[in-house]
Parts: sequence; C-alpha cells; structure tokens
Amino acid sequence: MELINIAGLKVNKESLIQQWNDPSKPFRYLVYDNFFHPEKAELILENYPNVIDKGQWDGTTYIHQKNKFTKTKFDESEHVLQQVFNEMNDPDFLTMLSEFTGIDTLLGDEDLFGGGLHQSLKGAFLNVHVDFNLHEKTKYHRRMNAIVYMNKNWKEEYNGYLELWDMRTKTMIANVAPVFNRLVIFETNEVSYHGHPKPLNTPSDISRKSLAVYYYTKERPLEEIAAEHNTVYVNTEGNKGVLKVFLSGMKALKERLFK
Repeated sequence: MELINIAGLKVNKESLIQQWNDPSKPFRYLVYDNFFHPEKAELILENYPNVIDKGQWDGTTYIHQKNKFTKTKFDESEHVLQQVFNEMNDPDFLTMLSEFTGIDTLLGDEDLFGGGLHQSLKGAFLNVHVDFNLHEKTKYHRRMNAIVYMNKNWKEEYNGYLELWDMRTKTMIANVAPVFNRLVIFETNEVSYHGHPKPLNTPSDISRKSLAVYYYTKERPLEEIAAEHNTVYVNTEGNKGVLKVFLSGMKALKERLFK
C-alpha cells in the first residue's frame, strides 16, 4: 500500500488492541494519529475537492443533518482519492483490521454507501445516532466505521468534535478532535451512539473534512442481531436540540418544495 502507513499500524498493534478492548467502554473504539504516510496525507488534502466549484457533491439537508456534503464518485483527475478508498477496502487491510478488532471476515463496500468524502460547512451538524444495521443492497451486517479526519489547525471553538455517547447513562464518553490525519474506528451496533451535534462555528472559508468507510460481515453474533432499521437519532442537547431540529426540518422542506 502506498498511502496507508501500514508499518506504523503494525508497530502500534498491541496498544491499539488494548485500546479497542478496554472493558470500561460501552462499545469498542480506538483513535490513532498519522494513519496515512505524512507526505501522502498532504497529497490527499491537496487533492480534496472544493465543495463549491469542483466535483459532484450531495448536500441534501435532513432533519438531523445540515450543511454536510458527500462525494462517492471520482473522475480520472481524482485518482488519489479513489486510491484512498481502494486501499481502505483492500483485503489485506481488512485482514489487519480483523486482527486488531477480533471481528473476522470483514467486507468492504466499493459503493461507499453512506461513506466517501465528507465535507461540512459553517452551521453543519450531525445529531448523535446509531447507524443503519444492514446494507441496503447486500443486507450484510454493518460492523465497523472507519473515519479519517483531514483538518489542519482545527480550533476547539470551531466545534465539530466527534462525540461518542453511552445512552444508557446519558453521558458522553469521548470528545474527539477532528484533526489532520487522525483515524477513528468504532464498532457499529445498537449502542454505538455517535455524532457531532454542535453546529460548526468555522470561518466561512474553512470546512470540516473527513473520509469514511464502513465495513460489513455476512453474519454476526446472534446476541447482537436486531430487526433491520435505518439511522436512529437521539437528542443530547435538550431544548436547544429541539429548536435546531425544527429549523433544519424547515430548511429540508424548503429544499424539496422549491428544488
């Protein structure tokens, strides 16, 4: 592999396994910096398309999601971006992930359903949620999310931190800064609540950039199986969250009525 720093992952294998299997967590996750080779991370960022004037982005507003743009198709000039997803879906990389996480026979998703390049602009948010549990086409079980953040000089006041929640106790268990070349992996199940619900407070010329790949298995442990469902959202912000959802819903309605 040319982009992913496999040697670095191998050197840190034991600490990453320990982090993943921390018994105090309600669901398993890990955070790892310098996922791509440093010079390759710079190249990826250099080739990251502008959300306004380059490429095909889906910026549909939803009740629980606003000002988030997604791109899953890449032309020949964007071969570096396609290579990112090729490597993250490569069988050898999936084998390594299985070794680290104990989730065997992981399968990638070339369609990048729900994944791909993500870019969020000022005011963007994604409410805390658990993800859909079955792939819409294959009906494979969704088992793991891998997100790589690509934001240099990210400031705390920008918001946009990835929040991980234990909804049984209604407490936030992690608040992860979306900093440059940082990988976050977490398992997908019925308690893996996550999101970035606080609206972005960035300057107009700064976006929150990330790329995401979701992994599947044909089977999963019987005790983890739930009826098929779409994304399930929760409100972690009280009355502020209710108002935010209402305003986003109005924006979504306007888009659909006047597009």
